Amino acid sequence: MVYPIVIYGHPILRKVAEDIDKDYPDLNTFIDEMFETMYASEGVGLASPQIGKSIRLFVVDGNPAAEEDPSMTGFKKVFINPRITERSGEVVSMTEGCLSIPNMREEVDRESKIVIEYFDENWEFHKEVYEGYRARVIGHEYDHLDGILYVDRVGPLRKRLIKGKLAAISKGKFEVDYKTILRGEKIR
Repeated sequence: MVYPIVIYGHPILRKVAEDIDKDYPDLNTFIDEMFETMYASEGVGLASPQIGKSIRLFVVDGNPAAEEDPSMTGFKKVFINPRITERSGEVVSMTEGCLSIPNMREEVDRESKIVIEYFDENWEFHKEVYEGYRARVIGHEYDHLDGILYVDRVGPLRKRLIKGKLAAISKGKFEVDYKTILRGEKIR
């Protein structure tokens, strides 16, 4: 099943997501559907709040970005109940976009190295270090679990300049090739 993507302005994107346990209903099916939704939307990452589920889970598949950044080859993972325990390294500015904020891209500063603890889809615990573009993708998706969007990380002047675009997006003034849900619409 391909879920619609929740669009900027919907309150679920601002909630702090909840941890889940091994008994979460139909978890494996849900994970498969998250990947399916991500691929249908042409993303490299997708967090559960973006499809209306306020749980601490996100998926990534860097293969579509491997041509631009070879380090993304084979980088396909599921992160359940993740916690970034350390952010370090050089702060790097890079353009980011988001399925929940269609047709916009902005420069975002992020640390180049993270340490993250999480469970995979088999409930095996991992503590891993990521750098570069992998760290950026993880940081972006992780922010969704804390109710943070990449536009929250742009400078104050830029925030004022994009305010009108964000308001238009929240009202449905955009075109994409995937299903969406706007503020006020019921999440399925």
